[in-house]
Amino acid sequence: MKNILKKLLLSLVMFTMVTGCTKGKESIPLSFTPDTYPIIDGSTVTIPLSEHLASSLLQLPLEEARQYVLHNKTHEAYVNLLDKKADLIFVTSPSEEELSLASAANITLEVIPIVSEAFVFLTGADNPVEELTLAEIQGIYSGKITNWQEVGGKDLPIIPYQRPVNSGSQTGFLELVMKGLVPMEAPTTQVIAGMGDLIDTVAAYTDEPQGLGYSYFYYTTEMWGNEKVKLLSIDGVAPSSETITSHEYPIHTAYYAVIRGDEPKDSAVRKIISYILSDEGQSLMEEAGYVRIQ
Repeated sequence: MKNILKKLLLSLVMFTMVTGCTKGKESIPLSFTPDTYPIIDGSTVTIPLSEHLASSLLQLPLEEARQYVLHNKTHEAYVNLLDKKADLIFVTSPSEEELSLASAANITLEVIPIVSEAFVFLTGADNPVEELTLAEIQGIYSGKITNWQEVGGKDLPIIPYQRPVNSGSQTGFLELVMKGLVPMEAPTTQVIAGMGDLIDTVAAYTDEPQGLGYSYFYYTTEMWGNEKVKLLSIDGVAPSSETITSHEYPIHTAYYAVIRGDEPKDSAVRKIISYILSDEGQSLMEEAGYVRIQ
């Protein structure tokens, strides 16, 4: 039933895979003042993206441009877009609840991939396990695999952490990893509110590396580095900029620019999206540490 509902809701969303006249072309010069700059919201993990974009389009040093960047996290950003309190948001893909909110408001969302990303799994650096298969991860989070010994590790119970519903990484986990499988209900002590908190919680298990968690590659490597955790290879492929770009790493996704479907064709936010997808814009995204969209 949930899958049928999701398909119906997705019919109200235009996932625009931009491969035409914008991507790979020279950008149209854009310039804004703080007063004319659109209201942009988004997730925590896309804050550096917004900062570099604001610096470029406002023609300000990065430190000065930061004062014009305010992200309210993924779910709040979707709500603000639907309530017309934001013109453009940079986020992960919409959750079922966010799609339902759009449907109830009779709003079509345009969801446009702007940079490549990977969904990654992490454990304590001292854990001897270096890789898992996607099937093993699904088994762990559905409660069928409960001990690290079952996947080549020590005889210790696996503590599989999750994120709250409607967080960007929880939506990614359900869509990209579980793919319709229902994860076991995690105790409240194993539902970690912040992505950084989840990483640090997993890192706490160094002497007895029991924890398993998940996040996005960019956030883990660029925004919240912790030497006490390591990223696991999935199906034999380690996550890296190269394997993400090539799509060799199996859990591939993107960060998206999302706008309302009734946004005028010549609007400022559409021009900003075209700029991001241009060669110049993609170079700017790489400068911010993201992986170029392919």
